[in-house]
Amino acid sequence: MVGFLEGPTMVGRTLDWKEELGRWLKPFLDRLGHKARRQMCPLYVSGLIGPGDRKSIQPMAERLALGEYDQLHHFIAAGVWDAAPVEAELLVQADKLVGGSDAVLVIDDTAIPKKGAHSVGVAPQYASALGKTANCQTLVSLTLVRGEVPVMLALRLFLPESWTSKRARLERAGVPTEYRTARTKPEMALAEIDRVIAAGVRFWLCAGGCGLWDKRAVPPGAHGSRTCLGGRYSAAPQGVPCRCADDLAGCWARPSP
Repeated sequence: MVGFLEGPTMVGRTLDWKEELGRWLKPFLDRLGHKARRQMCPLYVSGLIGPGDRKSIQPMAERLALGEYDQLHHFIAAGVWDAAPVEAELLVQADKLVGGSDAVLVIDDTAIPKKGAHSVGVAPQYASALGKTANCQTLVSLTLVRGEVPVMLALRLFLPESWTSKRARLERAGVPTEYRTARTKPEMALAEIDRVIAAGVRFWLCAGGCGLWDKRAVPPGAHGSRTCLGGRYSAAPQGVPCRCADDLAGCWARPSP
């Protein structure tokens, strides 16, 4: 008897799943340009969302029957390529999926607990996921939401002062020059909101954790804002209301130009 996982129904579903994934990835693969990257990207994504608990390169390559894992490792670790075209395509596809007059742009920060001191941006800092100060990396996230469907638009790594004040540490970790300047998390969020608006993504409301909406955290005039995320945006074609996700009754509305 053929095992359940090897039966014709399961094989058919697997093929359908891979074909659907290929169709979904196509606009992103077109933006990668390099042939080897276009070949490795679907394999890497399949490894991430497929079965198996370990999502590091070597076990994923083994499950995908790639033999040597050097090519997959090169795609992730050694290949230097411009992410901007893929990020631009993500905004286009996200808007098609969930953009609209009833969509909400959610801004938040998230923490990844870490041990040691070598991972870029790691430091003792407030970890929102743990509710306390811990050794972690912190990222600013933007998610476009409509109804119950969220689509992640961006994750940007925050560099605390213990990193931005030490040039040798930044160079040793390979942090690109354009990301070595100290920025607060609200400033990072403002830059990303401007990028999303400039790309034409449709939403009617910005909502975020109250820690990212502190008026004192954003210098006057930063990215065209007057107060905080609710300030005026130079890139905005119209005003977008901004609210704290923890208290939607209170907000600083962004005025129209």
